[in-house]
Amino acid sequence: MAHSEGLPLRKIIHIDMDAFYASVEQRDEPAYRGQPIVVGGTPEQRGAVAAASYEARKFGIRSAMPARVAQQRCPHLIFVKPRFEVYREVSRQVRAIFARYTDLIEPLSLDEAYLDVTQNLLGEPSAIAIAQAIRHDIHQETQLTASAGVSINKFLAKIASDMDKPDGLYVIRPEQAAAFVATLPIDKFHGIGRVTAAKMHQLGIHTGAELREWSEADLVQKFGKVGRFYYRVARGQDDRPVNPNRIRKSIGAEKSFSPDLESRSQMTAALSQLAERVGQRVQEQQRGGYTLTLKVKYSNYRQVTRSHTQAQPIRATADIQQLGTALLHQHIDPQAKVRLLGLALSNLEPLPSEIQYVQLALDFDPSAESESC
Repeated sequence: MAHSEGLPLRKIIHIDMDAFYASVEQRDEPAYRGQPIVVGGTPEQRGAVAAASYEARKFGIRSAMPARVAQQRCPHLIFVKPRFEVYREVSRQVRAIFARYTDLIEPLSLDEAYLDVTQNLLGEPSAIAIAQAIRHDIHQETQLTASAGVSINKFLAKIASDMDKPDGLYVIRPEQAAAFVATLPIDKFHGIGRVTAAKMHQLGIHTGAELREWSEADLVQKFGKVGRFYYRVARGQDDRPVNPNRIRKSIGAEKSFSPDLESRSQMTAALSQLAERVGQRVQEQQRGGYTLTLKVKYSNYRQVTRSHTQAQPIRATADIQQLGTALLHQHIDPQAKVRLLGLALSNLEPLPSEIQYVQLALDFDPSAESESC
């Protein structure tokens, strides 16, 4: 299964706040309740959606969508400016609740985290009971809802938390794991984005059972080293520990495109959206980075990266966009089509809480999100 021989199964919870930024705004402003709202930039700013309320999601509006497209889908959409200082404070409240139950907490962002409750502070044998208690505490203390997934590893817990949203609790038990993954559509696999899913569909892979038919060598040959990850999760296996000391080495975002981008204007517009997403994450984490890296993958799969380092940390979205665009125009092959663009800030300023263990962290965590892997 997803554990080492002779060792007990782990009990992992993934907690995901429901439409976090939008829910905070609806909590604090009664006029927004029951209304389709998005948090993020406006169409006039050529902004992007950072979060959408469930009322907005009914119109097909989702995170990272250009604000212009969101407004076209819902003309009466309400745009709300992000208040990251408020989101950070609520996130601190939620993490304090987690800390009552376990020391093994791995935050992924302001609104989600993994918890290992195999050995927990209450001596409670039931991970389900702990997840229920945490969700109750969050609602009581923040007036917000959270969804939880409970299973034997991070991959399954992450998928489970998305199965009964909003305000849900979903459990994948050890004896259910193999059958659950077998019937799971590839599009629902955490770590497989739209572009990779489309490629898998072309190869006749539509479910976990069909993915399981492929050898590890063939998956690596088709998808690169991430193929090893696909091979394991198709069998419900994920041995990654919940790591409370994980330090981000970069803050970034990337996106694959289908069809490929052909014009400079398309690439510049796409880069603008990526810069806004990176800027939002910088605000979330209150970080700055001295190095900005542009990643370009061409239609022939040739990949290049170009970086710029400066004396002062880069924080503002406008600076990220300006530097990224300059790197793009200086280094892009004007004759080539582009299938992926990415921006990442690295050489980050450490947070005070990281200083005590920064020398001990050996794991490498490129935190640029990808829709392709």
